[in-house]
Amino acid sequence: MGNELLTPPDLESPKTRPAEEEAHLLVEADGSMWSSLMANLRDAFSSSKQPPLQLSSQPVEVVDATQTEPVWKTLLGSIQDLLFPKKLPPLELTSKPVAVADRMAVKRDPVSTGIAIVLHLLILLALFYAWRQWKTRPIQKKEVATTVDVKPFIPMTVKMNQSMGGGGGGGAHEVVEASKGHLPKIAKTQTVPPQIIRNDHPKLAVEPTIVMPQQVKLPDNPNMPNIGLPNSPQVALASQGSGSGSGFGSGHGGGIGSGSGGGVGPGQGGGYGGGVMHPGGGVSAPQLVYSVDPEFSDEARRAKYQGICLVSLIVDPQGNPQQIRVIRPLGMGLDEKAIEAVKQYKFKPAYYQGHPVAVQVNIEVNFRIY
Repeated sequence: MGNELLTPPDLESPKTRPAEEEAHLLVEADGSMWSSLMANLRDAFSSSKQPPLQLSSQPVEVVDATQTEPVWKTLLGSIQDLLFPKKLPPLELTSKPVAVADRMAVKRDPVSTGIAIVLHLLILLALFYAWRQWKTRPIQKKEVATTVDVKPFIPMTVKMNQSMGGGGGGGAHEVVEASKGHLPKIAKTQTVPPQIIRNDHPKLAVEPTIVMPQQVKLPDNPNMPNIGLPNSPQVALASQGSGSGSGFGSGHGGGIGSGSGGGVGPGQGGGYGGGVMHPGGGVSAPQLVYSVDPEFSDEARRAKYQGICLVSLIVDPQGNPQQIRVIRPLGMGLDEKAIEAVKQYKFKPAYYQGHPVAVQVNIEVNFRIY
């Protein structure tokens, strides 16, 4: 079914206007604004009567273009075209390709391209470095907390075979220096202090002794007939020296020398040496009966600093710490805190021959953050 060309019927040609009227209109159209205004006023107040409008057009019969053929005719035509297609002449294309600019093509800036490549390489290197660090990270073992029995502070003692310190001294308030002589007999206890023999035939003879360990060997003058100081240059007069408490020398206490006690030398408490006694050689070690935990200084607490401070002190016969000093410091204010803590300690004193004596010991003060 094809489309039909609709041809309208012949219509009357429009009537031509008179030449005068056309010229009048042209004058008005080409006139000035004043002429146009006058023409409008003339038409408004003195309009000429026009004949009534007459329509000369007639209705035209138009065939319905939307009218369709029956279905069976359309189906039959489709089957016929499928089985017996019409041969059509070959298609001839008269169009030619036109060169058009590619809108997707973008000209890249070489500087921007270089910066992008460098940034991508840096990112890849950072990722590779992070991966290597994670790969080589050591595996941390799980720490198992174990209960530790912390024993109370025990003074550090020396070996038993070490020679002990100590000393002694004496005298009889004499102006003359003590006379030279040999040392008296060594004993664990002193019954009679050494002195000048003024009675050659006593009723009860008791040999004078000094308090010394048996294994201690001292320089002596065994060939001298009388008891005295082995290193004294005075041999003319018999004298016990300027000390007190019997004995020989400038000290006191019944010994020999410038110290105090029944020993020999400038020390005190018995034995031989230039200082106080040390545990060992018959001298027992003092026992700690009361202690306090050391406090941390503000500086050490902020730095989480910990360690062990070694303190030296003398435990007197009453069990009190004396002459406290630090011999292995820690710093950060912990040395002073260690001394403050040790001052509050209380000891059971050391004993020698059944008597309390002063001894020097070293104590470790542990600063630990729990």
